[in-house]
Amino acid sequence: MTIVVTGATGQLGHLVVESLLRRGASPADVLATGRDADRLASLAGLGVRTAVVDYADTESLRSAFEGADRVLFVSGSEVGQRITQHGHVVEALRAADVGLVAYTSIAGADTSTMQLAAEHQATEQMLRDSGVPFVLLRNSWYLENYTPQIPTYLEHGAVVGAAGDGRVSAATRADYADAAAAVLLDADVTPETVFELGGPTFSLPELAAAVADASGREVVYRDVPEEDLVGILAGAGLPEPYARVLADSDRGIARGDLEVTSGDLERLIGHAPTSMRQAVDDAVAAQS
Repeated sequence: MTIVVTGATGQLGHLVVESLLRRGASPADVLATGRDADRLASLAGLGVRTAVVDYADTESLRSAFEGADRVLFVSGSEVGQRITQHGHVVEALRAADVGLVAYTSIAGADTSTMQLAAEHQATEQMLRDSGVPFVLLRNSWYLENYTPQIPTYLEHGAVVGAAGDGRVSAATRADYADAAAAVLLDADVTPETVFELGGPTFSLPELAAAVADASGREVVYRDVPEEDLVGILAGAGLPEPYARVLADSDRGIARGDLEVTSGDLERLIGHAPTSMRQAVDDAVAAQS
């Protein structure tokens, strides 16, 4: 079974390639694609085939997908550009007549009001309209959205957000990648299956408490209005449009848009996903 992984030079895609090999895929059957030739070289060292592919280059997409049994369609990283880019991908998938595509969407995409969900909603509809057999991997938040910020939490003694007591089902990239690999290798997966994927739920006050426990220092959660959070993030150096997307995502957390209770992630990977507390403990220990 030939498997194409798009976005393999990114963090998630790279992990998917590694998980496919751990799960028994033949390196010769895996094609890792991405825009960065230098990063592809490290994947070639694993024995997989590689190809430079850009979502803006339809010919490179069609060439990569030709004859593929399975394709992992990793959503693009350029928010605001993804509908156009994803349209190129879907058209290339249709033209290549691939056996099945798995698309990395966002949790609860059909009901989410988050700004980040809009492009995923549009892409899911493109896939439905294309006639290409597909499944949806609706990933909630990454724990890595939080763990790299731990030094900042410790510096200021606070986790600042606009999520209130809302709960988020974040998981590690590695867990999401392993779930994607499991789906790609499952010969019996049913087209149009929707996998709602997320780890054990927690609130941002619970995140602050976990950082405090792991570090032995005082860290509290400070809830602020969404517009104030935009100003704080922009003041820290983030471009204002991106700051607004992040602040809006906290609003989504407050609304429950990123809470997942399906158990799909644990079933796919065969064990409990890494918890927030474990990820925080590991991140704090790594700084010691």
